[in-house]
Amino acid sequence: MWQQNYEPVGGSLIASSLVAAIPIAMLFFMLGVRRKPSWMAALTALAVAFVLALAAYRMPAPLALMAAVTGAAYGLFPISWIVFSSIMLYRLAVHTGRFEIIKDSVGGLTSDRRLQALFIAFSFGAFIEGAAGFGAPVAVSGAMLTGLGFPPFQAAAICLMANTAPVAFGSIGIPVTTLAGITGLPVMSLSAMVGRLCAMISLIIPMYLVVVLAGWKRTLEVLPAVVICGASFAIVQFAVSNLMGPELTDILSSLSCIAAMLLVLKL
Repeated sequence: MWQQNYEPVGGSLIASSLVAAIPIAMLFFMLGVRRKPSWMAALTALAVAFVLALAAYRMPAPLALMAAVTGAAYGLFPISWIVFSSIMLYRLAVHTGRFEIIKDSVGGLTSDRRLQALFIAFSFGAFIEGAAGFGAPVAVSGAMLTGLGFPPFQAAAICLMANTAPVAFGSIGIPVTTLAGITGLPVMSLSAMVGRLCAMISLIIPMYLVVVLAGWKRTLEVLPAVVICGASFAIVQFAVSNLMGPELTDILSSLSCIAAMLLVLKL
């Protein structure tokens, strides 16, 4: 039975980590520097990873091939299926005009861009992350902010920063459950630890978001909303991840945050 060696390059963890990062670097190089299509970049990175698995990690070829096939199958179901369903739903909403109704309804709650960013980028974006993940929160929330008058680059940057809070759990907890499956560690233990770490970050992300958007002075003007936004999300994120598991962590946390923000906006 083959046992993976985590320090195959000269017995050095640093050198081995650098070698393991080569496929990721190749993916970014093909996408960002060579401007190749995503499928071509992905296949190139896969080929590099396959060669490194054989040459550096001494992984048997049949096992390396099985790992590649398993990864492809897992990428297709459920990841690609979730992304496809999310994009189809989004396109349907845009085509039927319902997306404009949703955007106008959300935008009609407040004209304050600071609160719009908290509600759409952080609260609503976290719900999209929990339901769909894989870039959908930035695409959908960014489109809504752009429609409300935010510059496109600023909208994308704000949504990316806001996505820091829920992204570790991703779509229905797939990152955590995948990690549990790969490592053999208990999924509840991993979920609890990820939740404890992320809850601390979730408390400060809303303030960081508004500070970047409007500066410290204007952030203090909406400090109660910022605190409520972060606390309502972080408390539920901590509780659900520790008591229920990773699957519903983002969804329940975001719903509690949305409800709390609706109360704030109505007052």
